[in-house]
Amino acid sequence: MAKVAVLDQVAGDLPAAKECLLQFIPLLLLFLLPLFFSITWPWRGRGRKRLPPSPPALPLIGHAHLVGALPHVSLRRLAEQHGGEDGLMMLRLGVVPTLVASSVSAAQAVLRTHDLSFASRPQSICGEVLLYGPSDMAMAPYGERWRLAKKLATTHLLSTKKVHSLRAAREEEVALVIDKIQCAAVRRATVDMSELLSKFTNDIVCRAVAGRSFRLEGRDRVFRKLIDDGLVLLSGFNLENFYPGLARAAGGLLTWSVRRKAEKIRVQWDRFLDKLIDEHAKEKADGCGSDQECDFIHVLLSVQEEYDLSRDNIKAILANMFAAGTDAAYLTLEFAMVELMLHQEAMAKLQHEVRSRVPKREKTINECSLIGMTYLKAVVKETLRLHPPSPLLLPHLSLEDCDVGGFQVPVGTTVLVNVWAIGRDPKLWEAAEEFIPERFIQNEEINKGADFRGMDFQFLPFGSGRRMCPGINFALASIEIMLANLVYHFDWELPKGVDKIDMTEVFGLTVSRKEKLFLIPKTDMRYGAVYA
Repeated sequence: MAKVAVLDQVAGDLPAAKECLLQFIPLLLLFLLPLFFSITWPWRGRGRKRLPPSPPALPLIGHAHLVGALPHVSLRRLAEQHGGEDGLMMLRLGVVPTLVASSVSAAQAVLRTHDLSFASRPQSICGEVLLYGPSDMAMAPYGERWRLAKKLATTHLLSTKKVHSLRAAREEEVALVIDKIQCAAVRRATVDMSELLSKFTNDIVCRAVAGRSFRLEGRDRVFRKLIDDGLVLLSGFNLENFYPGLARAAGGLLTWSVRRKAEKIRVQWDRFLDKLIDEHAKEKADGCGSDQECDFIHVLLSVQEEYDLSRDNIKAILANMFAAGTDAAYLTLEFAMVELMLHQEAMAKLQHEVRSRVPKREKTINECSLIGMTYLKAVVKETLRLHPPSPLLLPHLSLEDCDVGGFQVPVGTTVLVNVWAIGRDPKLWEAAEEFIPERFIQNEEINKGADFRGMDFQFLPFGSGRRMCPGINFALASIEIMLANLVYHFDWELPKGVDKIDMTEVFGLTVSRKEKLFLIPKTDMRYGAVYA
């Protein structure tokens, strides 16, 4: 599932690492000097093997000082300056070897040619505590437990058939959002679009996974805070991710603080998920409807014995679905609205397409009406090209020594694929930094056929291979119907006194805008929502 989409531990640690590492240098010297020659380069002693090119490194911190607040931007610059022609570059973050792939050929080598060799994930204390092992689908190491979690999610929640069965729920949630915006439009009030779209995507996920919206029970704010706190901790600075040998040698003393924070959040997750599971177990005992009517928790309970699922296994999968299913769709919707506000000609084209294909005064646009809306789909694609929710994807981990493009990549190497850099490569995309949805629909355009389902390596917002996000259909269904309704019913303008949109970004497990998006809706009486 898009940020499908969750959780880039190593990349998320980079910005805070620069500042924190400087403060820890005296302590690091004390512990690291005895171990320096044995752990500084995990591939030390492989002198006869050709490693990918690398910038000059500093003792102890490696290349961490070269990575800025936006790692995907810094890594593109470093790859241009120090990487090879094939887009491969080796870094050392602390003592952790990290391969960065920043080209189509490099991404294809990592995600397809050597997919199995790079199919695992780096592990951390936060992931172990918050994701129950981890035994989820996103961050679990490659193996039987991961395959089982993926099978359950893709078969019973993310399949095309299941996504289609949730159509009515999506249309109901869209109608609720349009009602709220209409009330604001009547008063000419400013709408917090970030908050509104985040709640919308969260409610869609909750209805699919738990069969209900927590908004109706007054638990939505608590639930959303629980997700945010977990994601912040997973993306925060953790010494273990840069000095795993030191963390082990110190008996866990240096990671005690982060483990304690993770355990506190875990207790809250346990309380929340245990209550949900118990409620569904009672409903199951009383009899659940057909498979099509059962939500994902009912499905997991029904196959618990067949697949030997512990309660922690179930909670890990649920936590993954709740967190990953919300952010990717929400961020894509927000960035799409931002780009449309910045490019009014694109907004006008999209409104014309939607309004010309849907009868006037429709309360909401249903999903059948979206068929044939090529410009709508092009806007979504262009948004994902410029603003992939997870610009470095989730980190991969090499399971064995591997030859990639003539270079040797040692076992235990963390691998980051910079899909943000690939999506903005001027050699692949004309006017690569510009928002031009037409690039995906013009017959003459070489990128017309580019798709984001893992086969076109110039366009990988959801990744590719075994560990690609399987929630593409789920995310797109929510994004397209919400975006179509927003531009159908309303014209939009910036609040009074605001003449531009701040595009400053914040890097974490996903990339978001630093400032919230506030807009004023204006109802076009020809297309405004109809109310009883």
